[in-house]
Amino acid sequence: MRKVVVAVFLASLAAAVLAQPKPESVAVDADDIGGVVMGPNGPEAGVWVIAETEELPTKFRKIVVTDDSGRYLLPDLPAASYVLWVRGYGLVDSPRVRSSPGRVVSLPAVVAPDARAAAQIYPASYWYSLIELPSVAQFPGTGLNGNGIEAGVLTQHHWINTIKTGCNVCHQVGNFATREFPPSLGKFESSYDAWDHRTQVGQDGTSMISAINGLGRRAALTMYANWTDRIAAGEVPPMPPRPQSIERNLVLTLWEWGGPATFAHDELSTDKRNPRANANGPIYAVDWGNDGFITLDPNTNTATEVRIPVVDPTTPPGKPQVMPKPSPYWGSEPYWYDPAITNHAALDSKGRVWMSSRFRRPENQPAFCRNHPSAALAPQESSFRQVQYYDPKTKTFHPVNICFDTHHVQFANDKDETLYGNGVFSGAIGWVNTRILDETGDESAAQAWWLPYYDIGGHGKIEPGVDRYVFSHLGQPSGQIAGMRIPAGVIYSVIAHPSDGSVWGAVPGPMPGRIIRVDPKTCVSEVYEPPFNNPEVNVNGYTPRGIDVDTYGVIWTALAGSGHLASFDRRKCRVLTGPAATTGQHCPEGWTLYRTPGPSFKGATDAIAVDMHYYNFVDKFNTLGLGPNVPLANGTNSDSLLALLPDGRWVILRVPYPLGFFSRGMDGRIDDPNGGWKGRALYADYGQNAVWHIEGGKGTRSSLVKFQLRPDPLAK
Repeated sequence: MRKVVVAVFLASLAAAVLAQPKPESVAVDADDIGGVVMGPNGPEAGVWVIAETEELPTKFRKIVVTDDSGRYLLPDLPAASYVLWVRGYGLVDSPRVRSSPGRVVSLPAVVAPDARAAAQIYPASYWYSLIELPSVAQFPGTGLNGNGIEAGVLTQHHWINTIKTGCNVCHQVGNFATREFPPSLGKFESSYDAWDHRTQVGQDGTSMISAINGLGRRAALTMYANWTDRIAAGEVPPMPPRPQSIERNLVLTLWEWGGPATFAHDELSTDKRNPRANANGPIYAVDWGNDGFITLDPNTNTATEVRIPVVDPTTPPGKPQVMPKPSPYWGSEPYWYDPAITNHAALDSKGRVWMSSRFRRPENQPAFCRNHPSAALAPQESSFRQVQYYDPKTKTFHPVNICFDTHHVQFANDKDETLYGNGVFSGAIGWVNTRILDETGDESAAQAWWLPYYDIGGHGKIEPGVDRYVFSHLGQPSGQIAGMRIPAGVIYSVIAHPSDGSVWGAVPGPMPGRIIRVDPKTCVSEVYEPPFNNPEVNVNGYTPRGIDVDTYGVIWTALAGSGHLASFDRRKCRVLTGPAATTGQHCPEGWTLYRTPGPSFKGATDAIAVDMHYYNFVDKFNTLGLGPNVPLANGTNSDSLLALLPDGRWVILRVPYPLGFFSRGMDGRIDDPNGGWKGRALYADYGQNAVWHIEGGKGTRSSLVKFQLRPDPLAK
């Protein structure tokens, strides 16, 4: 019966489409596919047309948006046969048709029969917005014998921060894989029991247990169970807006890469300091899950992968090799094995790929680490992750034995081509002078590191005896007495300032988190918290993760918890040093917070964006085409990149297929400065831990995504 109804519906739709006045025809070249998307009421504007093929060396997709007249043009398609269909808000996917470049293909838009059917393609953040938060009156928590919320969860903001950054940091929440229960999860008496089980499964089970327990397990599981029960009963989120204006000029190109369990943390297309570097060359990625070094040649549509080596074969993996509960996708079989734990990469002027990567046991520090000049104030008893570089010319990896640990790595724009790295465990920031390393091979002479100190006296130096603070490292007193050391915590990201020689890092926690500025020559440091419970500012911001800087020296950071993209201009600060500068909240005038698009949580007292922003990027060189110095945030839970225009408007660059675009880093490259929109692009990848959460489920692989903005939706 259902097949008959569908057939009648499609026949009626076809008749309605034929009865509509035809928009102006679309001209195509030999490597294009174009046409018109028509719905029952005429042309459909702002919907996506998707072309997919498996006839190239790796699965290839191109996606464009229809114009105001429902017209579309898929440009520059490699020779192959493609499957085409339409996806859009308010619709269900149209029947798939096969075609090839050089043809004009009209496509139907199929109106969704009800709100629930339409909502299946909404971003995860819209579904997550249906979460009902505990009321403000329930904070601070009263513990297991009270309301079930942990006493350490002081405010509703603390709760929001954990359900976003404690969960979204690894995968989307609100996607199909999380808002429902797959049969492979098992059978349970209640949604509460299902969530209790779900938050213990797989190799990340221990991390999920920790996140949930930090909220108060009973209260958190009750909230999630209520959420999924309401969804199962038919509750749906509000409809997102369709792409508008500039957003309709977007051209997306996707290539699958890696394997079925690849955790491609970040991609790399160019030198951050020079977008013309590596022009028309390969795109690289590092696979944290299985120590893969992935290369994608966009010219041949070919993806390859080699294993990142470790020097010491006893180097332990980073991910646990046992699971609290079996994975519903993989059973008890470990799917990650990652001794190198490679996280992030940066390109130098020679085309070498430098990466934060482990190649030995953390405790096996070189002997020179104890006697190094930097050890006097910042002893390093272990190095969780070191540095390696890959030389594409020789196709070889080269380990660099450093004393400090790294997470992200970034080059300064100096003659020494200094590589900075941040310590997620030590709280140190260190650097490698790659010029000295190349000239001498002396690893000890080429590196240094520091821990941050306040300038209490305002004299531009660390003053011994001011605080008589004896710091410790890994529980071992250093024996050194110096000025007041800043308890930096986990310095998650790092960036070198373009003009004043300072280095900045983002510290996500504890609430509200902070950004930190350090002078590498003196260790003198400054800390700035985003405005939080600050009577001078009517906004609460928290949890900076990413960090970048524009050409004017303004710092940009994505506030993952509060859902803002924030700028910080140190030149506006009235206080920079002295005791008053140790509060963190002493320069609210330096901050400007921009709330990112999308819905808020139910019951949130502030209009906190549900979307989580893993990182951010400043497009200094106009690689996307929106202008120089445009900042972008990762819409990690909304399948998007979010660009902030100078006038305060947002441009949402949505990836509608396959659902589950989880971006961490991004970068932009200019292949041809005279090539118009075709000569420049922004790149990001599907970087979530659980790649099997992507639409299509287990077997669907991670993808590299190329973002381009053409002058209009029909530009070739």
